[in-house]
Amino acid sequence: MVLDRKTPPAIHDAIEFDYVLPPINTVKLDNGLPLYWLNAGVQDVVEIDWVFRAGLWHEQKPSVAHATAGLLKNGTSKYTAEQIHESLEFYGAQLKVNAGNDFSTVTLYALTKHLPSLLPMVYEILTDAIFPEHEIEIHKRNAIQRLLVNLRQCEFVANQKIDAMLFSETHPYGRFSKKENIEALEREDLITFYKNWYSLATAKIFMAGRVGDKEVKCVNDFFGKIKATPSGAQEPNFIPHEVIEKTAQIVNDPNGVQGAIRIGRQFHNRHHPDYAPMVVLNTLFGGYFGSRLMSNIREDKGYTYGIYSSITPDMHGGSLIIHTETGRDVTEKAVKEIYKELDLLRNKVASEDELLLVKNYLLGGLLGDLDGPFSILQRWRTLILNGFTKEHFNNNIRIYKTVTAEELRELAQRYFKQDDFCEVVVV
Repeated sequence: MVLDRKTPPAIHDAIEFDYVLPPINTVKLDNGLPLYWLNAGVQDVVEIDWVFRAGLWHEQKPSVAHATAGLLKNGTSKYTAEQIHESLEFYGAQLKVNAGNDFSTVTLYALTKHLPSLLPMVYEILTDAIFPEHEIEIHKRNAIQRLLVNLRQCEFVANQKIDAMLFSETHPYGRFSKKENIEALEREDLITFYKNWYSLATAKIFMAGRVGDKEVKCVNDFFGKIKATPSGAQEPNFIPHEVIEKTAQIVNDPNGVQGAIRIGRQFHNRHHPDYAPMVVLNTLFGGYFGSRLMSNIREDKGYTYGIYSSITPDMHGGSLIIHTETGRDVTEKAVKEIYKELDLLRNKVASEDELLLVKNYLLGGLLGDLDGPFSILQRWRTLILNGFTKEHFNNNIRIYKTVTAEELRELAQRYFKQDDFCEVVVV
């Protein structure tokens, strides 16, 4: 076949494409633990995630969840921290532990062929971490030093303050690290948290890469043979916080030239019917480089290098926050322009051309994000942890494609009222 190089290929809008999320396999290990896995990709690599309900929502003392995650791989009865790190380096593997608001995730990246050598060590970490005292002291010193350095940055202080205003400092989503909390950490705190919330009986395991029945059997051999008994710890419950403080002006660096702005409100999580159309509205408002906020406050006014708005959905709620850093002499002007853009979306319907551009950006970005087995696995992980099926993903795609400008204006009228937002300026 001879190619006609004089005729360019047709250009299609991303909105015209249909994306089918590859299916994921679900099996039960011999002890009943769920394993979700998919075989994708061409490289002999694998990612395995062990997900626990061990986030900040579950900690009995501030800073315990992050400390437990940070020290999880720093020693077991059989392996010292040095031996664990040397073994990972020898096999060219990575083992990461991350504590979020609701979940903690232990993630292993490795060559597929090394799984039989690495899984025994991961098993030891998840069932027999001992949190040595000297490792805890090192962690505390490092954490305090990082905190002191970060507290000099206006944007760090602004992030802490806006979360505390939206949820309160006693709520897991509004709580932030303090020097005295880190100093008060004790080994018994970490061991109790570990025993209560890192129980394999409550874990969900996810695996993706160039894997198949052999790798499934390997996971089952190490994690499916033990008796998985729940710890019996009760899921905490926190009363929703009524926002009281609406504005805050903080002088963090009297000699600084830059200020940080955070304007936010509580918002729903992924289970609310307004969440998916709000993703489209937020993208138009401040979710990408061509957004309303960027066009006005960066391109037109020159107040900032970048300004964005983002939606953070958690299991028990969420937030919508606008964040930017500007010259401290124009912070007040930038805040006024942000509210101006909120009002415009409430009172005026967006043009069809602008909305089409936003939809194409959103769907095109989604397609790009799902390029590769690990990205696909993360999408499935989010669905499964939230109790969703593939249909939820497909329904969101339909909403992104079909939501109208008038529907977005009605959405803005509900959620973009200035009085519903909290405002933090740190200079």
